[in-house]
Amino acid sequence: MPTGSALLKAAAARPVTLVGLMGAGKTTVGRRLAARLRLPFVDADAEIELAAGLSVSEIFEKFGEAHFRDGERRVIARLIDGAPKVIATGGGAFIQDDTRLLILERTLTVWLDADVATLVERVRRRNTRPLLKGRDPGEVLHELARVRNPIYAQAPIRIASKSLPHGDTVEAIVAALAAANMSEGIPA
Repeated sequence: MPTGSALLKAAAARPVTLVGLMGAGKTTVGRRLAARLRLPFVDADAEIELAAGLSVSEIFEKFGEAHFRDGERRVIARLIDGAPKVIATGGGAFIQDDTRLLILERTLTVWLDADVATLVERVRRRNTRPLLKGRDPGEVLHELARVRNPIYAQAPIRIASKSLPHGDTVEAIVAALAAANMSEGIPA
C-alpha cells in the first residue's frame, strides 16, 4: 500500500460519492475528504436547492417526494461528469434504483454507516430535514436504518462514522479508496 502523496493520488483517481442516512456525516466528512484529496467538493442537496431556487424542505412541501427524487437524479447525473471530485448525496438518493445505478456505475461509492444513537444526536442540531418534521428522530431513524441499510450495503466501501474526530474517518476513507482503486487497476 502506498503512503503519503502516492496514497492520496491513488485515492483521488476517480469520482467519489458518499451515501448513508441523514446525520452520517456525508457533507461534513465530504468537505474534509475533498480538502485532503485536493478535489472539488459538491453537496447534491445544495445543488438541488440552487437549481430549484427552493430549499429541500420547500420542494418536498410544494411538490412532494417523487418530484424531489426526479430532480435529485438529474442533478446527480450532471454532477457525475467523470472528473474526480467528492459528492455528498442526500440520505434517500442511493435508495432510488436509477440514481443508485448511476452512482455505482460512474463513481466509487462509500457508505458512511453510523449507529442510530449517533445519528439522533447529530440530526437534533438542525431542524431542516423533511422526513423528521413533527416526528421522533429516533423512531424515524430506526425505521430508515432497517429499510435503507441493506441498500447502502451495495456500496463497495463501508466506513463506520463514529463520534471520533472527523480526521480519523477521512483517513479511513482515503485508505479504502486507494486500496479499491489500486485493486481495480485504476491509474492514479
